[in-house]
Amino acid sequence: MEHVPPPAEELALLDRELARLDAHRSQLLVRRAWLVSVLAQPVARPAVPPAPPFAPPAPVRPPSPFTAPFGPPAPPAGPRSAQNVLLTLGGLLLTIAAIAFTLVSWGHMGIGGRSAVLGVVTVAALSAPAVLVRRGLPSTAEALAALASVLMVLDAYALHRVAVPEAGGPGFAAVASAVLAVLWGAYGLLLDRLRLPLPLAVVTAQLPLVLWAWSAGAGAMAFGWALLVTAALDCAIAVRGKGVAVRVTACVCCWATGLLGLLVALGQSVSADAASAAAAPGALLLVGAAVAVSGAWRAPEGLAVAGGVVAGLGGVAAVGGVLAAGVTGSWSVPLYLLCGVVLLAAVRAPLPRRVGQGLVWASSAVVAGAVLAAVPPVGLSLTGAVSQLVRVWSGEPDGGVRGALGVEGPAWSAMASAPVVLLAVAALSGAAYRSWERLVRVAGPVLVPGAAWRGAAGAVAVVLGWAGFTALPAVLGLSYAAAVSVHAALVAGVFAVAVRGLRRGTDGVGPTALACGLVGAVSVGMLSLATQAATYAVFTVLLVVFGAAAVVLGGAAVSAARSLPPLPTVQAARAAGVLRTVQAVPACGAVVCGLVLARAAGASWGLAGYRAAPVVLVVPAVTVLLGARLRGRPSALPVELTGAVAGVVAVGMAVPDRPFLALVLALCGVLAAGTAVRPERRPAAGYLATALFVLAAWLRLSASGVSTPEAYTLPVTVPALAVGMLRRRRDREASSWTAYGAGLAATLVPSLFAAWADPHWVRPLLLGAAALAITLAGARLRLQALLLLGGAVLALDALHELAPYVVQVVGALPRWLPPALAGVLLLVVGATYEQRLRDARRLKDALGRMR
Repeated sequence: MEHVPPPAEELALLDRELARLDAHRSQLLVRRAWLVSVLAQPVARPAVPPAPPFAPPAPVRPPSPFTAPFGPPAPPAGPRSAQNVLLTLGGLLLTIAAIAFTLVSWGHMGIGGRSAVLGVVTVAALSAPAVLVRRGLPSTAEALAALASVLMVLDAYALHRVAVPEAGGPGFAAVASAVLAVLWGAYGLLLDRLRLPLPLAVVTAQLPLVLWAWSAGAGAMAFGWALLVTAALDCAIAVRGKGVAVRVTACVCCWATGLLGLLVALGQSVSADAASAAAAPGALLLVGAAVAVSGAWRAPEGLAVAGGVVAGLGGVAAVGGVLAAGVTGSWSVPLYLLCGVVLLAAVRAPLPRRVGQGLVWASSAVVAGAVLAAVPPVGLSLTGAVSQLVRVWSGEPDGGVRGALGVEGPAWSAMASAPVVLLAVAALSGAAYRSWERLVRVAGPVLVPGAAWRGAAGAVAVVLGWAGFTALPAVLGLSYAAAVSVHAALVAGVFAVAVRGLRRGTDGVGPTALACGLVGAVSVGMLSLATQAATYAVFTVLLVVFGAAAVVLGGAAVSAARSLPPLPTVQAARAAGVLRTVQAVPACGAVVCGLVLARAAGASWGLAGYRAAPVVLVVPAVTVLLGARLRGRPSALPVELTGAVAGVVAVGMAVPDRPFLALVLALCGVLAAGTAVRPERRPAAGYLATALFVLAAWLRLSASGVSTPEAYTLPVTVPALAVGMLRRRRDREASSWTAYGAGLAATLVPSLFAAWADPHWVRPLLLGAAALAITLAGARLRLQALLLLGGAVLALDALHELAPYVVQVVGALPRWLPPALAGVLLLVVGATYEQRLRDARRLKDALGRMR
């Protein structure tokens, strides 16, 4: 019978057999890895590592939790990296030794010995890499090739010192560098597995022509031609060279030498005083542009665009230099600008797309440079008007608008071409804005279609057109009146463009024109301060322009909001939002213009500053009416806030005279009360009106020398409290501050000030009793105004009465006691801080529930 073990014993047997198979598999894997390592070793290595024993591998321990975060240990340095380090150090030491032998120990040997040693070592160093490459030792071959290159340089030096010592240093160096470049190039082509000789030959080839020009004592143009011919050779190597290292090296050298040569030519072209003198640098620049185009033709995308930029700038500099030679002043800038614009015609030439884009960027760079050169007169025209702030209405300045700006005539003569440049570029940008789609179709893939680029062209046209007309009066030397008229008309025109642009779409034309109009309005406003007539004329025009723009934009905003569908598009919603936002800007500008006109009217009538303050209050009165008319529109609040600023200005003007200050405060209180009639403004305007009325009453009593204010305040308090009671009966939700705050404060606060200055006891006693009654009434009736006003007055009155006794007590106490009591108080408060915080919250909630 066959014995069948029980299941438990059979399972144990199977587990042991599987473990034995796993151990045998591990041994086989270790043996296989050893065999693979033996086969992968170089042939030249003589020894074979011993085979590992057939033993099961050690069990792998799980990673320790203390070492796991730091990752596995770094592997040891590979044989290749160690070999490279050793070869580099060895080659470096041999190079140092060769240099020391040549320069220091040269004199200890004869001419034959010296030549023989260097020749033998050089030939050996040049021959060894070929053998090493065939034996599979490329790193060692590279090290010896580097040593051989240094030895060849030392051989050239030795040849110069021994064989031809009379030869000039730069001339011999030019010949030697040419010979070395040829030899290293041939050596690199023969041993094509070496990476050093060919790039070294390219670098060395940069020297012969430049050194030759130096040795010949040539001028700047000769150096430029030498650099440019060298760059052309580099360009050819970069396009058709062998290997990535050679092409990259040639490309870097081409950019370095080419740009340096073009800079030399540019300097000669700019400094030429006649067209004949600028012809030779122009030819050099054109040749450089041709080299750049030829190199960019087959270059990658980024280098192709850069090559197109260099070619375009070189061509503009060449032609523009000939045209601008001998031109005086700043009129050479328009000539370069013309060349830059004409360059755009090259985008239709059969060029690669990236090269065409580079030409477009070059043209844009020329245009931008011309615009930057024309910016200074615009800045002087805008900032020079600030000087009128210190001589308001001093009369029309001498020298016309230039005298008003504080800049003499010769400076403007040197900037005469600025308006021409700015207006020409503005015209081109405007044409591009209007015909952008057609321009994109004509230019093909060089220009990028898109609404953003079109909007940018329109914004540039607006800014440059406004800047050109801003600088034009000063450049032409117009009279003061003519310049102010031109600036005012320009502001009106720019605002017309802004309104039209904002109504038509969401591109950058409208906001840009609006910003230009605001800057121009500030500038012409300051410029008009020289004479009364100019001030009234300019600010009246600005008031009309701002008001018309605000009305038109407000109507457009309302129409746009009404025309939006239930689910508007993003563009439509954005346009409506822009209109709602910007319509407040001209409205606030109109308020500011009205403020200036009101202040000017007071000055024209011969009123002192404080006497003219009520005239200025006409402006906030108008804004209060406008706010009621514009209720619900986004521009209502900005207009009212600007009017409030005008009220603050009026208060500041009235400060020197207390009676007028009280009058102005009372008038401001009337305006605030009128604003509080509207429910949406009632909370803030109501409190403000109360404060202004009370403050005006105090100042009036103080200015009149009243020592018993109750005789004047009680007749006001009684009817005010009666009106408040009627209000509370009709509207139980009305606040106690609105009903009783003004009436109570009109008597309590002046009486409190009088009590603090009264040496007797009658007034403080009566005031304390009245304040106590008001406080109890407020607590009984749950009226917040009565409770807080009465309690505050009662506490301050009591403090006034107890102050002398407190001073006596404090003076009698030891000096250490007050700090100690303060410390104990802080400790108690700190220990019960949470409880005190809860009490304060309950008190706040209780006060909040009061009316």
